[in-house]
Amino acid sequence: MREFRLPTDRLVLRDWRGDADWKAFFRHTNTEAVMQWLGGVLDGDGMAMQRARVEACEAGHGHCFWLVERLADGGHLAGEVLGFCGLKRADAPGSSITGEMEIGWRFRSDAWGKGYAREAAEAAMDAGFTRFGAEQIHAITVIDNAASWRLMERLGMQRREDLDYQDMRYDPPWRDNIIWTMKRADWEALDSNATSGRGYD
Repeated sequence: MREFRLPTDRLVLRDWRGDADWKAFFRHTNTEAVMQWLGGVLDGDGMAMQRARVEACEAGHGHCFWLVERLADGGHLAGEVLGFCGLKRADAPGSSITGEMEIGWRFRSDAWGKGYAREAAEAAMDAGFTRFGAEQIHAITVIDNAASWRLMERLGMQRREDLDYQDMRYDPPWRDNIIWTMKRADWEALDSNATSGRGYD
């Protein structure tokens, strides 16, 4: 099967290629700063379980969270692993959006504040509607993860308090999940700057 590859101005979202990708991803993102609102730093079993979930998701649906690499940008070398971003079918126990398209991202802390997450998320969102036929796409975070839900706002997503739910696998502050949604019609109604030229702040 041909590798999925989605380039943006400064990034490429692509399929995982094996151990080297996962080692680089966890080395850069399995840190206290990055995992603060994601259940905490993973141990070896946790990392193995996350990899297995992503690989099973990709095998079952043809896509999941893609690896994000930086292209040559501002003196940085091409090929640096920055994190992941992509689309999956929501499947958390007790989820209010089970089976719906979910967008997610995770970036290393030294990539924060540079607009990479927004750039990747806009590309993934567009692919969700244009390539994968989604009618709506949801995003999940916890209320205290302000950086995450503010990005959801900047993407044009709408807060859906009616879909909030508790993920009982976790203790507070990771238990109470809040939902944001983008509908296809709203995405299509955005002007041409929605996926290019808006700036990645």
